[in-house]
Amino acid sequence: MNGIRTKGSTLAFGEYGLKAEEPGWVTAREIEAARRAITGYVKRGGQVWVRLFPDKPVSSRPAETRMGGGKGAVDHWVAVVRRGRMLYEMADVPEESAREALRRAAHKLSIPTRIVTRHDEI
Repeated sequence: MNGIRTKGSTLAFGEYGLKAEEPGWVTAREIEAARRAITGYVKRGGQVWVRLFPDKPVSSRPAETRMGGGKGAVDHWVAVVRRGRMLYEMADVPEESAREALRRAAHKLSIPTRIVTRHDEI
């Protein structure tokens, strides 16, 4: 996960985005919770793009299980995120609403993020 992400690091669809500042794993539950925070705040107004997908299975063994017996069952799914990856994008909403919605979404994620706009990239 070291290094800076070049693909998927710019705003491709919307005017405002949430960008990863550090690498890490983002679980499917975190992705959905952040998406709900965004859509709930803007009351289904505007457009929202989720730019990451949890495609890595993470397995775990049951508690108090003896050694041996093979690998554990799939417990949850994660998306591997590198620094600079664009996580969410928004469009067709006022800037104040977009910043507040993305701020609320950032609280749901386990990695540090920052809010970017299309004006920042020019």
